Amino acid sequence: MTPTAEPGDRQPEPGLRADAERNRDRILAAARRLYASDGLGVSMACVARAAGVGKATLSRRFASREDLINAVFADRMDAYAAATAEALADPDPWHGFVGYVQAVCAMQAADRGFADVLAMTFPAAKALEERRDEAFHGFLELIARAKASGHLRADFTDQDMVILLMANAGVIAATADAAPGTWRRLVGQMLCAWATPGAELPPIEPAPAPTALYRAMVRLARKG
Repeated sequence: MTPTAEPGDRQPEPGLRADAERNRDRILAAARRLYASDGLGVSMACVARAAGVGKATLSRRFASREDLINAVFADRMDAYAAATAEALADPDPWHGFVGYVQAVCAMQAADRGFADVLAMTFPAAKALEERRDEAFHGFLELIARAKASGHLRADFTDQDMVILLMANAGVIAATADAAPGTWRRLVGQMLCAWATPGAELPPIEPAPAPTALYRAMVRLARKG
C-alpha cells in the first residue's frame, strides 16, 4: 500500500532547488566582490542588483544583512582564527605576536569588507562571532606570552589591537587607491610603540608622498 502524501510533505522539484542554489551562489559572489572593493557600506539592494536577482529573492536566501555577512566572511574568519593558531605555534613569542599583527592587518588590506568586519561586531551573526571569540582567546594567550618574553610593553591590552584594527580599516579605505602601502607604515609605527626597548622590529614602510596623501584626502572629501 502506498502512503498518501500530505500537502506539507511535498518536496521542491529538483529544478527549483538547483535554481535556488544558483541564485545563492550569484548573491554570494556579488556580495564578496562588492564588499571587497567598497566595504560593508554596500546596500542589500546593490548586492541584489549586482547578482541579477530581485530583492525578494535576496531576502529568501538571506533574511538579514548579518546573515549575508556571516556567509560571505565565514572563510575569512577561519583564516583569521588560523593566524592566531600559527602565531601561538611560533617558538619565539614576540616574533609570533609581530607576525600575527602583520598578518591580520594584511587581511584587512586585501579585503575592505573584511577590514570592516574586524573593526565591528555583529551580535546577530552567531557563527561569525563565535569564530571571532575563539581567535580572541588565542590572542589573549599570545599577549601574555609576548609580555613574558619581555618584548611587549606591560601596559599593552587587547583593546590596543582593536584600536589598530579600527584605525587600519580607516586608513585602507582612505588610501587604497592613492597610497596603497600606507597601512604598512601605520602597523610598523604601532609595533614600534608597543615594543620594549631593544625588541627586534621589522623595517617601517616609508611615508607616502605628500601628493599621494593629498589625493587620498580629496577622495575622502568627495565621498563625504
